[in-house]
Amino acid sequence: MDLALLRTFVTVHRAGSFTRAAALLGLSQPAVTSQIRTLERQLGRPLFLRQARGVTPTTIGDELAHKAAPHLDALVEIAESGLDDESSLRSLHLAGPPEFTAERALPALTELTGDDGQGFALRASFGTAEEALEGLSAGHHDLAISTVRPRGALLTAAPLCDEEHVLVAAARWAEEITALKGCPKDVPALENVPMVEVHESLPFVSRYWASVFDSRPASSGAVIVPDLRAVLACAAAGAGLAVLPRYLCAAALERGDVVALHEPTVPPLRTYFLVARTGTLAMPHIARAHEWLLRAASDWC
Repeated sequence: MDLALLRTFVTVHRAGSFTRAAALLGLSQPAVTSQIRTLERQLGRPLFLRQARGVTPTTIGDELAHKAAPHLDALVEIAESGLDDESSLRSLHLAGPPEFTAERALPALTELTGDDGQGFALRASFGTAEEALEGLSAGHHDLAISTVRPRGALLTAAPLCDEEHVLVAAARWAEEITALKGCPKDVPALENVPMVEVHESLPFVSRYWASVFDSRPASSGAVIVPDLRAVLACAAAGAGLAVLPRYLCAAALERGDVVALHEPTVPPLRTYFLVARTGTLAMPHIARAHEWLLRAASDWC
């Protein structure tokens, strides 16, 4: 059986679509369709059921993918790592949001970058959840950290940790606001305070307002900067209130650079997911990084 046909088959199985598989393989869609038909003729059995959107594997298709995928991944690993250059390190490509990846994931993974026979070279890319998942699907990354749980069979996600959000501002703003009791009537006191955010849509503030006050913020952002670390710096400088992950502002809260304006009984949470392409956890360096991050995240919550 032609290994190229099996590779195409496994890619279609993981992608759930001839179109997406063609993009991942760098082939045309007719070429992918032709290869799958050739393989089906050789086996004498249909491997996929064609649907309006994508394809669904038959029972035989699932069985073949289960048997073939680990071996194909192992062959790819051997081919990419090389047989002669024992000193070379495999590269792990990680994508995720800049703040969480820089503050949490990268420091944890640097412990695995040593040349101990199991280490790897580390490469990181920052971007939105959508950008990270698209890059992972296209094969540009090995792992992605996302606040969006992906759908479909191409990607597999594991919950990483929950991130608590805190409403903070410099102390001078807290002195001007009536002490909050956790009731919707307290919201007007906050509307006079400028807001610092990462986007004009006020994603963090809006999520906090909806979860805690069951309302929407009435004002717009006074300072918009596309990095939560810059949001913290601006808030500490007195630019206004901000909603930040507790891990990011914990030290500033302890120093008194900012103060918590509100402590709700149930704080808003956001879940991070660690995402990989289905089947790639058979590769030792990806599996090791995946397991290491999940273990490290138990101390982040």
